[in-house]
Amino acid sequence: MASPPARVDPNNVQDSLDSTMPWIGMYIAAASAVCTLSMAADAFIGFRSKKYWLPCKYFSLNAFSLTLLAVAMKLPVDLTSLETTSKEKQTRISSLVLMSTAMSNFMTSLGSMDNNEILLNMAALGILVITIAGNICIHLVQMRSFQYMLYVLLPQQVTSAVIMLLFLVMLCCMSLMIPGAKRYIDLKYNEMHKSVSNRQVEWGRFSRDELENMVKGYWVMAATSSPQFVLARSAISSISGLLCVFTALFLVQAWFVKYGSSMDTDSTNNTGPIVSTVFLTSDYGWSVNWILIIQSLGVAMGTIAPLLRWFAASWFKIYEMERTSLGDELMVENYWTWRLVEWRDRLIPFQVQNRVSKKLLRDAVGFVLNFCIGVQILFVSAGKLVIFLSARFGSSVLRVGRSESSDGTQVDFRQYVLLLEGEPQLPTKVLENICNEADRLIKTGEKKQPKNLIQLLKRSSKFDGVGRFDSSQVPSLHSQEPPNCWSLPVVTLTTISVALLNVADDKAKQLLASVSEGLSIVKLIEETLDRSGELENIRKAAVVVWDGVELYKRWDETDLKSTRVRGTTQKETLQNLSNMAEKIVTDFTAQTRDILMQNPVNWPDRVIAANSMYRIAQTILVGLGEGEHHDGDELFEGVSMTISDILAACLTNLVQVITLNCHKNNIKEREESMRRAAILLGESKEIFEILQQRELPSLDEEKAAKIDEWMASIALDNENPLASASASSSDTSTAML
Repeated sequence: MASPPARVDPNNVQDSLDSTMPWIGMYIAAASAVCTLSMAADAFIGFRSKKYWLPCKYFSLNAFSLTLLAVAMKLPVDLTSLETTSKEKQTRISSLVLMSTAMSNFMTSLGSMDNNEILLNMAALGILVITIAGNICIHLVQMRSFQYMLYVLLPQQVTSAVIMLLFLVMLCCMSLMIPGAKRYIDLKYNEMHKSVSNRQVEWGRFSRDELENMVKGYWVMAATSSPQFVLARSAISSISGLLCVFTALFLVQAWFVKYGSSMDTDSTNNTGPIVSTVFLTSDYGWSVNWILIIQSLGVAMGTIAPLLRWFAASWFKIYEMERTSLGDELMVENYWTWRLVEWRDRLIPFQVQNRVSKKLLRDAVGFVLNFCIGVQILFVSAGKLVIFLSARFGSSVLRVGRSESSDGTQVDFRQYVLLLEGEPQLPTKVLENICNEADRLIKTGEKKQPKNLIQLLKRSSKFDGVGRFDSSQVPSLHSQEPPNCWSLPVVTLTTISVALLNVADDKAKQLLASVSEGLSIVKLIEETLDRSGELENIRKAAVVVWDGVELYKRWDETDLKSTRVRGTTQKETLQNLSNMAEKIVTDFTAQTRDILMQNPVNWPDRVIAANSMYRIAQTILVGLGEGEHHDGDELFEGVSMTISDILAACLTNLVQVITLNCHKNNIKEREESMRRAAILLGESKEIFEILQQRELPSLDEEKAAKIDEWMASIALDNENPLASASASSSDTSTAML
């Protein structure tokens, strides 16, 4: 018979489980440390960019941060702990204060979310906060027999829980304000855009000063209408900052609370402390010290952002104190209650047949929403009162008046500042910081100017190459020709230049470097201006060809220096490339029966690239004529000139691209798009100087974006388009391109 299983001692099992608690405590400390570092990173980035209202970038309301906070809140929700040590009690308080501080930091991050994201994140946060508050209440009720402990714990934990719930209510108030504020600020932005668009720089005008003023004007519009900035200077954010400072001081006070030594002794007096000596140590052991220290640091770091937002809102108000009164300040604007009023006045979304029931339901909904509107008005008024009193105190201490010295530039850009109704004007220093950030981005772009591309553009002074690279004398391989984009002929011509004989490696490398820098800008121009996506397949073909040429010196899986490509003369090399390309196109058109493929726009990348290679190679052969011997350096120079002309023609659209990047309807993309526009303006400094020296064809803005329109406008000698002399900037005349 099998022997009966050995009995397991429950005390040993419990001791084994308890031995792991310090490591769980370190897990709590690690989650708290990540929260602390995230808040510190936001503070560092805010100070570095001189955004002293400290926008949320790393520590915002999302699933990741809520998960970290749920781990960090392990102690307050732990119903099994008796909190027998003073440090564990302090740690429980520090956890609740950290939660309140985190919620105060979350406030501005709501501006970066759409309505659905706000709803989901707020629901998740509400569940977490209510769970914590509920567990605290259950724990206190269950500890009621320990009278001394209840006497010590009740005021501190209840106060912390109430403050935490107040922050939740303020976040709800802020989330209800966001739709109305965004709607209001978007209307003002669109009105300002209409005004600015009438003064935009037109195509063909490369005035750097005008472009810079336009970019900085849009930058001010984007920065001041940033949802996070709007929320940071709001009334709710101010009262949140004040309350956050109070909670931090509350934690400091808890640090200095000394619990009586009687906590560590037994007593049989019913009115005294009843704590058995068996509970003298914490379940979390030595890890409690780490949790307490890290969470206290987290509170200290997390208090910086709300405090500075309170100071910022008060500072903005200081400069308008002379013409405001308390009654005016306590007025609540419509955008604060717009969403609630809309819900209240909206019909019930489902049908109720009984008239009495429908009336009762409508009245109940109206009562709840009117109550919410009242709470909203109460918190907004309290926040406005905090700002008013803070500004009144600040103005008396700092003795700041309305008069501020400002130069003409600052006065010009003040008209682009977008503010909500009832908001004070931004101080001149804040506007200067915003404009300086735009200047910094432009200078960053100037340091990244494409030097190789600029050298290539300087080698010619016209746009003749745009009309030379594709000859009408070359017979088509299909009844329809695919349209051209800017990048495809550039990469095809570069491919040909790499395959040419007697060309020094350093020249080829220099051309590749120049084209690489040019294509990065050309790609941006094409993606911006091809809004319909008509040329998407053509652009993809150019990308495929360029990857092979730049990285492997290959075209269509063929080495450009192989015997299959290289001939004994330049004409043979060109003819070999043309024959390979022609075979690819003819084989495809002969085999395909798909009706969609009858339209060349739908051809595969390989076939589109081959058709371009065939036409350009044949065009060069037409220009070369019947001669057998041609200097490879001259041919390479002619090809380079044509590439330079095509790139220069494409880059004339930079003004339009910068303008379009300045204006974005999507508020979430607006600031990042403006950042790209400012950097692109800096990168284009010398390019604009070069283009100013060239005579532009008579094209409107829409046609100037298309290379086919350029070809039609500046077509040269159709009989022998590539036999004309190279650009006048070249000392040696050529007869190829």
